[in-house]
Amino acid sequence: MNLKLSILKDLFTIHRFSPGHEIPEQIYEGQFYSIIKTEDELSIVCNSSVLKGSENSETDWSCIKVLGPLDFSLTGILADISSVLAKADVSIFAISTFDTDYILVKSKKLPVAEKALLHAGYTFNT
Repeated sequence: MNLKLSILKDLFTIHRFSPGHEIPEQIYEGQFYSIIKTEDELSIVCNSSVLKGSENSETDWSCIKVLGPLDFSLTGILADISSVLAKADVSIFAISTFDTDYILVKSKKLPVAEKALLHAGYTFNT
């Protein structure tokens, strides 16, 4: 499968809040964000300049987008990308949407991730 990828230009932070925490309004100002609520936590991924002061956070993430839309019948896309990156010793934080997948990697590992994915046959839009 010859999938195309792109790299979002911003840096992102992954925030953790308690499950009852109100979603901060400034989140909606960003071009890319993800809000995930479970009975255990509220996780928010957003541009690093948008939100500060969470209970816990991981900063300095870059985001690789699988260019879609992807058909639901396609299988193994995220598994293959994560396998390629695991072999290159790159940890990921994955987010899936209706249309596609986003893979966050620590910014310092982005060059390694890009090289490993290119070597595995993926291409990047510039």
